[in-house]
Parts: sequence; C-alpha cells; structure tokens
Amino acid sequence: MDAIRLGSLLPKKGGVIRLPPRLFQHEDLIQALGDARPIDRADLKNTLNHIHFMDKVAFVHLRHNEHEEGVLVKALPGPCLGKELTCRWSEEDLSGLDLEEYQFLHVVIDDGRSMLVVPAALEEINRSCLIVRLPNTSYALGQRQARRYRCHKIAVDLIQSGFQAKGELSDFSPTGFRVRVAHIASGSFHWFNSDALVNIHFRKDQQILFSGLCECIRQQDNLGDNEIVLVPADRKIQRFKRREIRNRRQALVPSPALVFDHPLLKRKIHLEVSDISTSGFSVYEKADEGTLMQGMIISELVIDFAGASGMKCSAQVIYRQDEKKDGIRCGLAILDMDINSYSRLAYLLTKALDPHAHLSNDVDMEDLWEFFFDTGFIYPSKYRLIQSHREDFKRTYRKLYKSCPEIARHFTYQKNGRIYAHMSMVRAYERTWMIHHHAARIMDSRRAGFLVLKQVMLYLNDMHRLPSTEMDYAMCYFRPDSKFPGRVFGGFAKALDNIRGCSMDLFSYLSFPRASIEAQLPDGWAIQEASNLDLWKLRRFYNHQSGGLLLDVLRLGHWPSSSESLGALFEKLGFVRRWKIYSLTLHGELYAVLIANQSDFGLNLSELLNGIKILVTKESLPWDVLSSAINELVPLYESYKVPVLIYPVEYVDGKGIPYEKQYRLWILSVQYGNEYMEFMQKKFRIGYK
Repeated sequence: MDAIRLGSLLPKKGGVIRLPPRLFQHEDLIQALGDARPIDRADLKNTLNHIHFMDKVAFVHLRHNEHEEGVLVKALPGPCLGKELTCRWSEEDLSGLDLEEYQFLHVVIDDGRSMLVVPAALEEINRSCLIVRLPNTSYALGQRQARRYRCHKIAVDLIQSGFQAKGELSDFSPTGFRVRVAHIASGSFHWFNSDALVNIHFRKDQQILFSGLCECIRQQDNLGDNEIVLVPADRKIQRFKRREIRNRRQALVPSPALVFDHPLLKRKIHLEVSDISTSGFSVYEKADEGTLMQGMIISELVIDFAGASGMKCSAQVIYRQDEKKDGIRCGLAILDMDINSYSRLAYLLTKALDPHAHLSNDVDMEDLWEFFFDTGFIYPSKYRLIQSHREDFKRTYRKLYKSCPEIARHFTYQKNGRIYAHMSMVRAYERTWMIHHHAARIMDSRRAGFLVLKQVMLYLNDMHRLPSTEMDYAMCYFRPDSKFPGRVFGGFAKALDNIRGCSMDLFSYLSFPRASIEAQLPDGWAIQEASNLDLWKLRRFYNHQSGGLLLDVLRLGHWPSSSESLGALFEKLGFVRRWKIYSLTLHGELYAVLIANQSDFGLNLSELLNGIKILVTKESLPWDVLSSAINELVPLYESYKVPVLIYPVEYVDGKGIPYEKQYRLWILSVQYGNEYMEFMQKKFRIGYK
C-alpha cells in the first residue's frame, strides 16, 4: 500500500478515522439491470436536485484499469437543470486515488430503500469535478425490506474480550448497521471473533447514542479497512430490574405524540404514541420506513399532549416487534425525566384512570385547612405547637401548594372540589423523600385513605428509577398507637423482616423550652461539630443498636449527590432546609450526637424537620448535661419550644425524663418498593390494574 493510501487511515482532528473509498460489493446487481425497475430522466433529475438541496452525496462507481476492482467515491451533485450533471468530489474519498488508473462506470444513488444506478455518459473527469450526460433511463436495484440511512461522523467503539477497535458508522436500518474500521496496530483483527457477540457503542461529541451486544453477520476485509455488518443480539433489552407490579399502560384519546431529533440522522421525528405509562411508551412504524433501532438512546424527547407544553425526557428503544396488522411495534423506556415533567405525566395518566385522583394540583387553601381540622389531623395539642406561628404556616403552605416546587408533592382525592383524602411528600434529605400529612374521611363508603396511598405508591413506583429525582429512600414518622400507619407501614417492615430494606426506630418526643438562664456544660464536656471519628463511633453504635437505615438517609461522610446541595435548592425556591451534626463529648469520648434540623415553619406540621434529633450513644450520659447541650442549640430556632426526638427510648425511660409522646421513624429503601406494593395488594386488596 502506498504512502498516500496509508495516510488516509490516520486519525483526523477530533479522533474521527479517515477511511478510503468503499469497495463496490454488488457487481452481481449490475449484471441484473434488465430485471430492475426503470427510472426516467425527469424523476432522476428531481432526485438529484433533492440531494443537492439537502447537501447530501451520491457515489461514483469507478473500476481500476489493471485490477478490475470497483470502488465507490463520494461526490456532491450540483443542480440538475438539463441533461448534464456536474459533481464535485469529496476530498476525503479522493485522497489516495489516481483517477487516471480508473474507468468511470456509473453514478450510484442510495436512497435507503434501493440502489439507483445511473449509466451516464462521461463528458469530463478531473481532480476537481466529474461531468456526465444523463441517460433516458436509470435503474432501481435491490429493494430492501427496511430503509437504510446513511450516517456521518458518528464514532463507533467495538469491544470483545480484550479486542478493542474504533470505527465510523456508515449506515443503519432499524434492524442492523454497517461499521467501517481501519486497521490499527493495537487492535489486530486476528483477535476479532465474528462468531461471538461484540459490545458496540455509538458516540457523538462524547454522548452515547447506542449501546448493546451485537452479532456480526458479515465481515469484509478491504485491505485498508474492515467493513462489518452487525445486528442487535437480544430481541428485547431488560433495561431495569424485573418487577411483579408495573404501572398500567394506557391508550389515551387523543394520543400524545413523541417529538425528537433522531440521534443518528439529526432529523426531526414525529411519532404517535400507541400506549404510555410513567415508565415508557410504545409506537408503531411502517416496516419499510422505520428509524428506531433497538438499543438507540434518545437524549431529549418531548411527549406532546394535544399541543400542550411538552414533557421532556431521555429514552432508549428496548424492543421491536413485528405485528403484521399494524407494522412494527417499538417499545421505549424512559431513562430520565425531571420531577416536574414526571409529575405532569403522572397526573394525566392518573386522571385518565380515576377522575377523583389529583396530583400536585392547585388546592383551595381554605378547603385544605378545613379538611385538616375536620379530620382531626390537626388536633388540640398539635395546634398548641403551631398556633402562635399560624401566619408562617399559612404562608409556607401557599408556596408549597400553589407553586408546586420540585421539593414537594401533594396527593388528594376529591369530589366536586371537596377533599376526602390527602397525603404529601417533601424532599427531606439529599436522597430521601418524607411521606407525611396523611388524613382521610369517608367518601361514598370508599376507602379514600387507601386510594390516596395507592396514588403515592404508583407515583413512587417509577419515580425512584429516574436519576433526576435524587431518591434512594422514603421515610415517614407515625405514632405507635396510630392504627392505620401501624398496619400499612409497620406491618410491611415486620413482614419484610429485613432492616436493610425497611427499618423502624422508636423515638421519644418532647417540646424543649428555652431556658431563662443558660446552663453551662460542666468541665470536660464539649459540644461541637461532629468529626469523622465521631461519626464512625456513631455508626458503630447505631449498627449495633438498630442496624437500620437512618444513617444511610443522613449520608454521613457523603458529598451531595448532585452539583447542587439540597439546602441550595430549597434556598433557590424560597424555602429553608438545612441540618448540622454535633457531637457531645467528655474528654473526647462520644456520648451523644445531636442533629439540628431546620426548615420553614409548617413544612412538616409536627415540626419534625425543624427540631433536634438526638442519638445517645452512652446511657450514662447525665440528663442535665444533655439539657445544657440542647440549650446551646436552641438559639438556632425562633420558636419558644423546640421539638426534640431522642433515641433510644431506653435512655429516656431509664433517666425518668418526662416526654409527651413517641414516634416511629419508618424508612424504606426504594429498591424494595415493589415488595411493598405486593404487600399492600395481598394484605389490603389494593388493585393496581
């Protein structure tokens, strides 16, 4: 191979491999022109002008004078207004070719469905252009079952048991694709096993466009490069863990539409949705016009409901099924979606199933407060805690329920505007959402409390899979003597019997008043921000005492999981949410950890996110010392009394500390969400279909 030819294989800027012209592999088709479909000159000129208008390419079929080897060279057709056609050469393909050694044969146009062969008469050929006279008749050969689309500058990685190579995507159809790979010293093709599966990745500007295991159905060594034709190996991608209970797919009227820029074609695609759920959707394509290839990733797709503001998501094609009547059914899984878009999609789907179910809709605040008092959710002792700050509570709830920010969601079951059940969630910690404010009253003999809980379960069933929602855990507090949460939350924890899947910790609750005279800590005692050693000692204590999920929720020792901390997000939305961890020590020995939680008044009506959570690691800790430590943190709060939760309850009982009530802290790893839904289905006959 000469030096110029070798030079054409070297990487260009940006890492794209420059490959020589393709060898022409279809001489047998040329021999069968008599059986091909004829194309007259007028139709040919329209096709050529369309190629020129779209800045696309045709190919010039040349044959080497000595070796009789056919090659295809890219050419850029000019406007075709008469009988002559002028084409400019593609510099990449012409590099390394001596035109004097080749004979012109045909102009070839690949429209994706067939190969159009133009037996034109050569007028002139040189290093800058080609001029031919068009014939009266050209020929369409090799009609394909599925249209093939040409691609440009899409990098391909091939990985197979230690073999690795890079190439460029030549073209694709919905069922397969062709890759051209240059020979490289570090990846000899002697290592490539065409009978084994190969892992393929498509990349464009470092973005993954396709990923999957593929089978090689043809490999051709063309001296300077390898041409490999591959097809996806699996009939269906198992994108997520298999679940017994899945959110129902619905065929909506009118059907929503999917709108996106095709990642391989850079062309706008519009498809009508056949059915849809919060986990994905399916569409139909014509067998010969399909553009969706299994494994293809769409980074930005818009779900458009009758012209309303679209919901953006990223998605992946997970299967293609041939259904004779309607064509090809393609299934797409939602990979990610921001929580506001997800909530709007969930709301539309929920309303289609049950018109009384509402998700984060605009709630009349007077109706909401009437509901809370009428159901006894705000009982006298709770109202005593909040009554002096009632205007702050009202202001917080107006912001939460009117603006519907991404830090909170509320669910209601309503009829004719009257609220019959309510439950809400707030993002309490970096990767944890807190379920709270569950209340219900009778509605036409229906269990409205269970119906709104079902809404929350269906919402969380797909929400937790989305990276944007930042969710690993769900948590809630409930009183041990409360029957409903004891059955639906506590009952599951006992049934699962796996504290790493669902845990419960019992806390004693008291309202700690501000001291008129600040008591100083005795000599040797200190309260300060917890060190890594303190947190290690706390984990050792908690794992022995409980083994639950509380410290996982607090993410001790972890940086925020996203570029924006939860506190910064709350602040951006006009809210307060922060916490700080302190250690109480005697001569460096850890006796307790105090977690100072701060939030807006009323973010949680029991103020459990706006108080101090204490984990006592040594039972010998004197109560007066702990009281003095609490007093040092009380100035962080504006209220006269600060809610305090103390763990374990044995410490409170042992010291004879008067407390008002107890709370169970229930934490669920969302990886066990489907098990929770199965429990609710069996125990309480909640149906999800």
